[in-house]
Amino acid sequence: MFSKMTIYSKTETQKFSIFGFQIDSNSMENFIVSARKYRPATFDAVVGQQSITKTLKNAIRNNQIAQAFLFCGPRGIGKTTCARILAKTINCMNLTDTIDPCNECESCVSFNKSASFNIYELDAASNNSVEDIRFLVDKVRIPPQVGKYKVYIIDEVHMLSASAFNAFLKTLEEPPAYAKFILATTEKHKIIPTILSRCQVFDFKRITVDDIATHLKYVADNEGVKASEDALHLIALKADGALRDALSIFDQLVSFTGKELNYDAVIQNLNILDYDYYFRITDCIVDGDIQNTLLIINEIISNGFDGQHFLIGLGEHLRNLLVCKDPATLDLLEVSPGLKGKYQIQADRCETGFILEALNINNQCDITYKASNNKNLHLELALLKMCSLTGNSNEKKKVITQSKEEKKTTVEQKPEPKRQERKIEKIPATVEMPSPEKSSKQNIKSMPGTFSIKKSKQKNGEKKNEANAEEDLSGKPAKIFTQDDLNTTWQAYTQSIIDVSPNLYSTLSKRIPILKEDFMIELKIDNKIQEKLITDRRMDILGYLREELNNFRIQLKTEIDEEESESKAYFPKEIFDKMAEKNPSLKDLKDKLDLELDF
Repeated sequence: MFSKMTIYSKTETQKFSIFGFQIDSNSMENFIVSARKYRPATFDAVVGQQSITKTLKNAIRNNQIAQAFLFCGPRGIGKTTCARILAKTINCMNLTDTIDPCNECESCVSFNKSASFNIYELDAASNNSVEDIRFLVDKVRIPPQVGKYKVYIIDEVHMLSASAFNAFLKTLEEPPAYAKFILATTEKHKIIPTILSRCQVFDFKRITVDDIATHLKYVADNEGVKASEDALHLIALKADGALRDALSIFDQLVSFTGKELNYDAVIQNLNILDYDYYFRITDCIVDGDIQNTLLIINEIISNGFDGQHFLIGLGEHLRNLLVCKDPATLDLLEVSPGLKGKYQIQADRCETGFILEALNINNQCDITYKASNNKNLHLELALLKMCSLTGNSNEKKKVITQSKEEKKTTVEQKPEPKRQERKIEKIPATVEMPSPEKSSKQNIKSMPGTFSIKKSKQKNGEKKNEANAEEDLSGKPAKIFTQDDLNTTWQAYTQSIIDVSPNLYSTLSKRIPILKEDFMIELKIDNKIQEKLITDRRMDILGYLREELNNFRIQLKTEIDEEESESKAYFPKEIFDKMAEKNPSLKDLKDKLDLELDF
């Protein structure tokens, strides 16, 4: 099936054949990934962690090196790199003025060859037992043969078991003067407090997009790769603050494209949506162009992109537009200079309120996307809601303006209803009072609007103003009446509102009003709620009483009965105590059955 494998001497032909294919041995040199090839060898070469590297250099310069360090932060940001540089630097025998290793002394040479006996690296993920820590503690007792310090770098230290942590405590707190420990972890919260208190803690930050893009540009130039600025920024965004991830992506793309790296190759290889899609669909949303919005999202889905992936990208795009609205926040825009101009142009078209509403719709859709049965429809509905925010805004304004003008014209043309004047007839001194039913029907007819439950708030407000205003009672009758006349009229009024306002009926029928001097009627009530009910209907009540009793000097005064209000029971215990006062055997029954009240 395959030809026989033949191997030629490298010294003779420098070629060999495998399965019939001729391969040049020069092309089989060991490839070193960029993350290792361009790993920083000095503190100044570390990317994006200037505050930490400056602190470590000053500690070395002032000979204030702690016994233990804890480097915390996400992956790929330089924790292990800084640990190795620190270990190499403190063991260097000829430090430079800039606190950099000389790379010439015995310690530096052995470190560069990975043959140093003073620097040990331990992976806590695979060496996390008590026995592993005990073995490390035993090695700590042996002093260094070359150099000043023995340095132990323990990576992923949060993976140590609780017993291993406890076995490590004493050595970490009081190590020999020549022993230094550098712990690194991505999950600081899993480190027990007793370990944290024995270490100097350094929190590494995510590397910014600009710093990653600048470093990628340096690597590309060294490797002879022609890379566009937009492509490098896109790789930096995809790396999410991890320089190692960015270098890995860079190597992958160089393998795909060769020595030329452009924007189109990046989005094609990394399955990233082109910025152009977001600019186009945002323009359609702002214009209220539903048809093209649906066509663009259909094109995106047809190209194999996930709907939620699009939602995340659209949210970032809208956020960038919001950032562009204010020059003070423009520095927060993490895109290439070429794209900044496009963002600023589109941001000028969008109002801040629209962007905020669109972001809210996008966020809600993102939250509920996975739970939706028809995900494409769910996504389309969210986009249609965005289109409705400003779509066809000019036409909507015209329609709204026209409707307002028509409504205004209708209100102006509508004549005000003429108020019917009440005819006041003289009632003889002795008059036969009608039955409550007849009186109810007659009074409802005779007082238009008195018992309408559809009164607007404006009319209620007008009534309150009328109640507070002084009334002109000159020239109106003021016939003398008795308490019995008042009682009969009061009963007739309460019966007439029994169906219209049950709450007011309950309030008025509970107490009998008392006739005072100067035709003042005083009514005692239980609380302020009842007082408000009467205040809202005060003019109705007065109008009824004045017309029926033929006396327009009648006034109504309400007064809260403090004794009754205080004595009224509202809570279960109060109700039980009042019942027990009337019937003491009730308390005896409770005590005998050992019952409890539900408060």
